[in-house]
Amino acid sequence: MDIYLYDAVRTPRGKSKETGGLAEFTPHELVRQLVAALKSRTSPEAIDRAAAMTLGCVGQIGAQGGHLALVSRLHAGLPEAVRALTINNYCVSGMTAVGLSAHEATGFGDDRLRLAGGVEMMSRVAFMGDHAFYYDDPETARNLRYVPVVLSADLMATMEGFTKADLDAVTARSHQRATAAMEYERSEIVAVTRADGSIALDLDECVRPGTTAEGLAAMEPAFGELGAKGFDKVMLNARPELDGIRHLHSVANCPPTCDGASLVLLGSKAAGEAAGLKPRARIRALAEATADPVLQLTAGFAALDTVLDRAGMALGDFDRIEFMEAFAATPVKFERDYAPDIDKVNPEGGHLAMGHPMGASGAILISTLLAGLERQGGTTGLAVAHGGSGVGSAIVIERV
Repeated sequence: MDIYLYDAVRTPRGKSKETGGLAEFTPHELVRQLVAALKSRTSPEAIDRAAAMTLGCVGQIGAQGGHLALVSRLHAGLPEAVRALTINNYCVSGMTAVGLSAHEATGFGDDRLRLAGGVEMMSRVAFMGDHAFYYDDPETARNLRYVPVVLSADLMATMEGFTKADLDAVTARSHQRATAAMEYERSEIVAVTRADGSIALDLDECVRPGTTAEGLAAMEPAFGELGAKGFDKVMLNARPELDGIRHLHSVANCPPTCDGASLVLLGSKAAGEAAGLKPRARIRALAEATADPVLQLTAGFAALDTVLDRAGMALGDFDRIEFMEAFAATPVKFERDYAPDIDKVNPEGGHLAMGHPMGASGAILISTLLAGLERQGGTTGLAVAHGGSGVGSAIVIERV
């Protein structure tokens, strides 16, 4: 059974600090505003009849604890019949949520749509703010080969022979493209408003206009001291052919932590017809992957290879590709190993510029992909996401 995308929206991404553009809001309020936007763009009846809402969220404590999808459903005033599911698949959570919902719709074969996406308020719940035993206990971390994901990006750069200039070039390009994209309307972005109707944020806040590779060259690599705490040893034990780790990523070569949310409305043809809606795209293929937890950012590439095989397509067949810029090393590897048409990859900038609200990012890629294909008149699109400890996800969509 084919599953279709009927709509996809996202908030702007706000800086993860007390003065950030979204910091005054709760995560469930961001979701509520996206639900309201979907009701306005489609129909209230279609959303209220939804079978389920599945949300990805990584930091499930504090403001994001207590079964966030259920909290968001209650806050949005959705009926009790809308089941809620909160998942954590690290940084690919939002895309995994869409995939799980698509598989469920296929299995049930009913005439109800589904909501799927993710949310992360990193101004309220900091990166690794749950202090998992997996992170904080040295013996557990060592035994399970846990390595902070940014160090894995340095490992990738070391193994691939990348230079800091390579990392700075892709980072500067991301900011330059994102800056240009801010000059026109983005139909997938829903401005976040306050109770009095005033706009709190309507543009991605982390983008730095004027960013150049020359300016980035002055920023020193930032993570050598972290590696020296024992994590370099874990990586070298896993890769004995290396004589050391070259720490190359500066803070600017990492996607900014930020706040944001995204929701996708999907379902079968029958579900769309029952709601009186026309689909915008068909999901042609989905893939989830896992990989080496030390060289962890390779899982997105594994998902990419699998989804291309399932779709029976090559990179040259796509009109647009949204590739998560997890750290600067990943887009450099993508360009060198896969040689895509770079004009089709993240044409409006990527995570290095706009930021990474972890649980939401996968769904943000889908919303950008769908709206971007429509803006440029394209037909087929690919989105790829990477996550810590070796998780990856990919999706192929085709406009109808």
